[in-house]
Amino acid sequence: MKKSVIAALVLSLAFAFTGCGDSQTAGGSSAEQAQDVKSEGVMTYADYTAADLDSQVVVETYVQAKQSWWEDKATLYTQDKDGAYFIYEMACSEEDYAKLTPGTKIKVTGYKSEWSGEVEITDASFEIEEGTYVASALDVTDKLGTDDLINYQNQFVSFKGMTVEPADDSGAAFLYKWDGSGEEGDDLYFNVSLNGSTYTFTVESYLCDNTTDVYAAVKNLQVGDVIDMEGFLYWYEGVNPHITSVTAAQ
Repeated sequence: MKKSVIAALVLSLAFAFTGCGDSQTAGGSSAEQAQDVKSEGVMTYADYTAADLDSQVVVETYVQAKQSWWEDKATLYTQDKDGAYFIYEMACSEEDYAKLTPGTKIKVTGYKSEWSGEVEITDASFEIEEGTYVASALDVTDKLGTDDLINYQNQFVSFKGMTVEPADDSGAAFLYKWDGSGEEGDDLYFNVSLNGSTYTFTVESYLCDNTTDVYAAVKNLQVGDVIDMEGFLYWYEGVNPHITSVTAAQ
């Protein structure tokens, strides 16, 4: 995971872009969810949230998207029917990483950690298990600006009807890196507002690089556009969603 410190296409075409890779597969039937029974010794999501930081945790969860792999370490967005678990630099061979397609069930043993507000599992190992589940995006638009939003941390979520605001004093609609010091291929930062409050969203380049549809779509945003988005509810000194899809508001 990259830990940051804080127009060639027609706009309508850019808004038709709907994601980066297979992280946007929606689904997860009720039958699949009903079968999501934890094995002996495995925590429920409630157990996990109640666990102390730095304590060992054991969870069963499902891969939703892969952020990165290098030096036999994998960073993943994962989720079950009750909540989500961000897995940071889990021990993983390149061969096993290829097997971690969206929906894959894994048993993860590691330590519950926190970094600048983001709760994650670190120093982890895993086993692949039988089962599959891919989460549909949960609309959390009405939870923006509330204390309840953090309860959905790391889940695959959607935001509807938000307005693009200037990213800096120049009036640009997005920045390369949080401070505008980057270049093509770096993270994209952009501001969106709802009900008078403005929020900073990110296209995390390890998750969605500059070959993806969402990267192109954000580069073609204009201040004042009203958009719908999907992504993972990452946290960095407050809400900092990692966006994977941008479309014109419906």
